[in-house]
Amino acid sequence: MSGVIIADFARIRAQSSHRYASMTQTQPEGVRTGVQLIEVSEHADGQRLDNFLLSRLKGLPKSHLYRLIRKAEVRINKKRCKPDSRLSTGDIVRVAPLRLSEETPAVAPGTSLVQLLNNSVLFEDEHLLIINKPAGLAVHAGSGQRIGLIEALRFMAGEGGYRELVHRLDKDTSGCILIAKNGKSLKVLQSNLKQKVMEKTYQALVHGQWPTALDQIRAPLQKHQPHAGERIVTVQADGKAALTRFRVLQTFARASLIEAMPVTGRTHQIRVHCQYAGHPIIGDPKYTFDRRHDFGAVRHLNLHAARLGFRHPVSGEPMTVLAPLRDEMNSLINQLNQEKRR
Repeated sequence: MSGVIIADFARIRAQSSHRYASMTQTQPEGVRTGVQLIEVSEHADGQRLDNFLLSRLKGLPKSHLYRLIRKAEVRINKKRCKPDSRLSTGDIVRVAPLRLSEETPAVAPGTSLVQLLNNSVLFEDEHLLIINKPAGLAVHAGSGQRIGLIEALRFMAGEGGYRELVHRLDKDTSGCILIAKNGKSLKVLQSNLKQKVMEKTYQALVHGQWPTALDQIRAPLQKHQPHAGERIVTVQADGKAALTRFRVLQTFARASLIEAMPVTGRTHQIRVHCQYAGHPIIGDPKYTFDRRHDFGAVRHLNLHAARLGFRHPVSGEPMTVLAPLRDEMNSLINQLNQEKRR
């Protein structure tokens, strides 16, 4: 396995996102189950209990599952457990009788999406998969999305195929995203992520000329959800600690191409830190405000996960995976370069 992998494939055009049909809420009518005893297979070794059950108890709202766990109506090897309890091969998960809504059939990914994802593979072996995620494709279904990246990959893997997200990217962010193909790999990779031994490097086009001396921003972040389904993050003194390192790659008359390396992994961290610096990311409707239309019809957030550095979960070998910029960002860079030469 090579230490550095650089994908060379046709540039990926953004596609309309799809997702699975939303799960219906539990209704009086539905399927009544008896006591379920579910044995944990090798594929699910190391998986969280809540994720394990949500993938198997179709039609069960997440809030209901957490309530069952709190009331000890879900047990692992006859013992009380928590939603984040990790499973091991051979564990027996007992689920008390419950009523499930009739399962809504999964929406199959279209031919164009399947082809797009096949062309987006940066690296794959029996343990993990790395995709250059297209901008505009959510990583999972929900909030108006009928199908997401992970649902499409599971469908493509077929019956019994294991695919789990190691980390996430915003819907409009493109670039490297890591998917585990078995529970052991997921556990190792997520542990590495938590211990900050996984390196992520992003590239972003931001408004204005980013000062070369501004090489890091340390500003605590707080999440808010003022309206249903809407989430926003702001810099707040009592928020969670957040640190992002920056480097200027290229400066234009009215924009900059920068590198951003998040040391912590807070929600919307790079986007909010760029806004806090006075240089919001071009195409960011949530954190750009009055300057969002300065560059015309920009379709997506100009943020790209360009590099991912980590150790292979089985061999321990250092790996670096690079994802080329998408067409949309390259086109804007070309436009800015032309303006600079005038």
